[in-house]
Amino acid sequence: MRREMQEIIPGLYLGPLSSATKPKLNSLLETGITHIVCVRHEKEASFIKPNFPESFKYIVINISEPETSNLIPLFSQVKAFIDNCLKNGGKVLVHGNTGNSMSASLVIAYIMETKSMTLKDALLVVQKKRQCIGPSESFLQQLKEYEPIYKAMQTHLNGHTSKVTGKLKRRFDELEDNVTLNSKMDICEESPIS
Repeated sequence: MRREMQEIIPGLYLGPLSSATKPKLNSLLETGITHIVCVRHEKEASFIKPNFPESFKYIVINISEPETSNLIPLFSQVKAFIDNCLKNGGKVLVHGNTGNSMSASLVIAYIMETKSMTLKDALLVVQKKRQCIGPSESFLQQLKEYEPIYKAMQTHLNGHTSKVTGKLKRRFDELEDNVTLNSKMDICEESPIS
Protein backbone atom coordinates (compact mmCIF):
# COMPACT_ATOMS: atom_id res chain seq x y z
CA MET A 1 0.00 0.00 0.00
CA ARG A 2 2.86 2.42 0.71
CA ARG A 3 3.84 2.44 -2.97
CA GLU A 4 0.33 3.04 -4.26
CA MET A 5 -1.91 6.08 -4.09
CA GLN A 6 -5.08 6.05 -2.01
CA GLU A 7 -8.28 8.02 -2.47
CA ILE A 8 -8.70 10.12 0.67
CA ILE A 9 -12.00 11.77 -0.23
CA PRO A 10 -13.81 11.51 -3.56
CA GLY A 11 -11.47 12.82 -6.25
CA LEU A 12 -8.49 13.52 -3.95
CA TYR A 13 -5.65 10.99 -3.88
CA LEU A 14 -2.47 10.87 -1.83
CA GLY A 15 0.55 8.78 -2.70
CA PRO A 16 4.29 8.46 -3.14
CA LEU A 17 6.45 9.34 -6.13
CA SER A 18 6.16 5.76 -7.37
CA SER A 19 2.44 6.34 -8.04
CA ALA A 20 3.29 9.10 -10.54
CA THR A 21 6.15 7.57 -12.52
CA LYS A 22 6.17 6.48 -16.16
CA PRO A 23 5.12 2.85 -15.47
CA LYS A 24 2.00 4.22 -13.73
CA LEU A 25 0.74 6.45 -16.56
CA ASN A 26 -2.02 4.04 -17.61
CA SER A 27 -3.12 3.55 -14.00
CA LEU A 28 -3.33 7.34 -13.50
CA LEU A 29 -5.38 7.73 -16.69
CA GLU A 30 -7.68 4.81 -15.84
CA THR A 31 -8.28 6.29 -12.37
CA GLY A 32 -9.26 9.57 -14.02
CA ILE A 33 -6.46 11.72 -12.57
CA THR A 34 -6.39 15.10 -14.32
CA HIS A 35 -4.26 17.18 -11.91
CA ILE A 36 -1.12 16.45 -9.91
CA VAL A 37 0.36 18.31 -6.95
CA CYS A 38 4.07 17.46 -6.95
CA VAL A 39 5.64 18.17 -3.54
CA ARG A 40 9.40 18.02 -3.19
CA HIS A 41 12.41 19.14 -1.25
CA GLU A 42 14.48 21.41 -3.51
CA LYS A 43 17.24 18.77 -3.49
CA GLU A 44 14.80 16.25 -5.02
CA ALA A 45 14.02 18.36 -8.10
CA SER A 46 16.09 16.14 -10.39
CA PHE A 47 13.91 13.09 -9.81
CA ILE A 48 10.60 14.37 -8.36
CA LYS A 49 9.18 16.33 -11.25
CA PRO A 50 6.21 16.55 -13.59
CA ASN A 51 6.58 13.37 -15.63
CA PHE A 52 3.54 13.87 -17.87
CA PRO A 53 3.00 17.60 -18.52
CA GLU A 54 1.15 16.74 -21.71
CA SER A 55 -1.36 14.55 -19.83
CA PHE A 56 -1.98 16.35 -16.52
CA LYS A 57 -2.11 19.82 -15.03
CA TYR A 58 0.64 20.23 -12.46
CA ILE A 59 1.53 22.44 -9.59
CA VAL A 60 5.02 21.92 -8.16
CA ILE A 61 5.57 22.78 -4.51
CA ASN A 62 9.24 23.24 -3.63
CA ILE A 63 10.09 23.02 0.04
CA SER A 64 13.54 24.43 0.82
CA GLU A 65 14.05 22.92 4.28
CA PRO A 66 11.44 20.32 5.25
CA GLU A 67 12.06 20.61 8.98
CA THR A 68 11.92 24.40 9.14
CA SER A 69 9.88 25.54 6.13
CA ASN A 70 6.59 27.29 6.73
CA LEU A 71 3.87 25.35 4.91
CA ILE A 72 0.99 27.59 6.00
CA PRO A 73 1.33 30.05 3.08
CA LEU A 74 1.18 27.09 0.67
CA PHE A 75 -2.13 25.74 1.99
CA SER A 76 -4.32 28.26 0.15
CA GLN A 77 -2.39 27.82 -3.10
CA VAL A 78 -2.78 24.04 -2.98
CA LYS A 79 -6.42 24.34 -1.92
CA ALA A 80 -7.22 26.59 -4.89
CA PHE A 81 -5.57 24.09 -7.27
CA ILE A 82 -7.48 21.12 -5.79
CA ASP A 83 -10.77 23.04 -5.65
CA ASN A 84 -10.44 24.03 -9.31
CA CYS A 85 -9.77 20.42 -10.27
CA LEU A 86 -12.69 18.98 -8.32
CA LYS A 87 -15.07 21.76 -9.38
CA ASN A 88 -14.41 20.87 -13.00
CA GLY A 89 -15.02 17.15 -12.46
CA GLY A 90 -11.37 16.14 -12.31
CA LYS A 91 -9.37 14.06 -9.89
CA VAL A 92 -6.12 15.11 -8.26
CA LEU A 93 -3.11 13.23 -6.95
CA VAL A 94 -0.96 14.88 -4.28
CA HIS A 95 2.42 13.17 -4.05
CA GLY A 96 5.85 13.67 -2.59
CA ASN A 97 8.73 11.27 -2.39
CA THR A 98 7.06 8.93 0.10
CA GLY A 99 3.58 10.46 0.39
CA ASN A 100 3.88 10.40 4.17
CA SER A 101 4.89 13.82 5.51
CA MET A 102 5.00 16.93 3.29
CA SER A 103 2.32 15.86 0.83
CA ALA A 104 0.24 14.32 3.62
CA SER A 105 0.38 17.62 5.52
CA LEU A 106 -1.01 19.49 2.52
CA VAL A 107 -3.85 16.98 2.19
CA ILE A 108 -4.60 17.18 5.92
CA ALA A 109 -4.78 20.99 5.69
CA TYR A 110 -7.15 20.66 2.73
CA ILE A 111 -9.41 18.25 4.62
CA MET A 112 -9.36 20.48 7.71
CA GLU A 113 -10.46 23.53 5.79
CA THR A 114 -12.94 22.04 3.34
CA LYS A 115 -14.61 19.76 5.87
CA SER A 116 -14.32 22.21 8.82
CA MET A 117 -12.45 19.61 10.84
CA THR A 118 -9.95 19.80 13.64
CA LEU A 119 -6.41 18.67 13.00
CA LYS A 120 -7.06 15.51 15.01
CA ASP A 121 -10.15 14.57 12.98
CA ALA A 122 -8.58 15.39 9.60
CA LEU A 123 -5.47 13.42 10.51
CA LEU A 124 -7.65 10.42 11.32
CA VAL A 125 -9.52 10.72 8.00
CA VAL A 126 -6.28 10.72 6.03
CA GLN A 127 -4.65 8.04 8.19
CA LYS A 128 -7.65 5.76 7.78
CA LYS A 129 -7.12 5.78 4.00
CA ARG A 130 -3.30 5.95 3.93
CA GLN A 131 -2.11 4.28 7.11
CA CYS A 132 1.60 4.99 6.60
CA ILE A 133 1.39 8.77 6.87
CA GLY A 134 3.52 10.46 9.49
CA PRO A 135 3.82 14.24 9.22
CA SER A 136 6.88 15.61 11.01
CA GLU A 137 6.48 17.33 14.37
CA SER A 138 7.14 20.66 12.64
CA PHE A 139 4.34 20.09 10.13
CA LEU A 140 1.94 18.88 12.83
CA GLN A 141 2.64 22.06 14.79
CA GLN A 142 1.94 24.17 11.71
CA LEU A 143 -1.30 22.31 11.06
CA LYS A 144 -2.29 22.96 14.67
CA GLU A 145 -1.52 26.66 14.15
CA TYR A 146 -3.52 26.64 10.91
CA GLU A 147 -6.73 25.47 12.56
CA PRO A 148 -7.70 28.87 14.07
CA ILE A 149 -6.45 30.64 10.93
CA TYR A 150 -8.76 28.81 8.55
CA LYS A 151 -11.66 29.03 11.00
CA ALA A 152 -11.20 32.81 11.26
CA MET A 153 -11.05 33.08 7.45
CA GLN A 154 -14.23 31.04 7.10
CA THR A 155 -16.00 33.15 9.71
CA HIS A 156 -14.93 36.32 7.94
CA LEU A 157 -15.83 35.09 4.44
CA ASN A 158 -19.15 33.59 5.49
CA GLY A 159 -20.13 36.48 7.73
CA HIS A 160 -21.09 34.06 10.48
CA THR A 161 -20.52 34.57 14.15
CA SER A 162 -20.53 32.06 16.93
CA LYS A 163 -22.54 32.46 20.12
CA VAL A 164 -19.41 33.70 21.84
CA THR A 165 -18.66 36.39 19.26
CA GLY A 166 -22.29 37.31 18.66
CA LYS A 167 -22.30 39.93 21.41
CA LEU A 168 -19.05 41.38 20.13
CA LYS A 169 -20.45 41.56 16.62
CA ARG A 170 -23.55 43.38 17.87
CA ARG A 171 -21.37 45.86 19.72
CA PHE A 172 -19.29 46.33 16.60
CA ASP A 173 -22.42 46.77 14.46
CA GLU A 174 -23.79 49.31 16.95
CA LEU A 175 -20.48 51.15 16.91
CA GLU A 176 -20.41 51.02 13.13
CA ASP A 177 -23.98 52.40 13.00
CA ASN A 178 -22.99 55.23 15.34
CA VAL A 179 -19.94 56.04 13.25
CA THR A 180 -22.08 56.06 10.12
CA LEU A 181 -24.70 58.22 11.81
CA ASN A 182 -22.09 60.65 13.12
CA SER A 183 -20.37 60.92 9.75
CA LYS A 184 -23.69 61.64 8.04
CA MET A 185 -24.26 64.49 10.49
CA ASP A 186 -20.68 65.73 9.96
CA ILE A 187 -19.98 65.63 13.68
CA CYS A 188 -16.36 65.86 14.56
CA GLU A 189 -15.29 65.99 18.15
CA GLU A 190 -11.79 67.04 18.98
CA SER A 191 -10.14 66.98 22.34
CA PRO A 192 -8.13 70.03 23.24
CA ILE A 193 -4.45 69.32 23.67
CA SER A 194 -3.26 70.25 27.12
